[in-house]
Amino acid sequence: MQDKTLICKDCGKEFIFTVREQEFYAEKGFTEPKRCYDCRKAAKSRNNKY
Repeated sequence: MQDKTLICKDCGKEFIFTVREQEFYAEKGFTEPKRCYDCRKAAKSRNNKY
């Protein structure tokens, strides 16, 4: 396994999906992230307003 460069679906910037993150996601059964860290954080903040 090696680091992957992904493109954020919100802002369009490239971000690195590290081997360590890939292992964690696989262990938890998650799919690859579609958003960069900052956009994930912003989306989570919007969803937790109430």
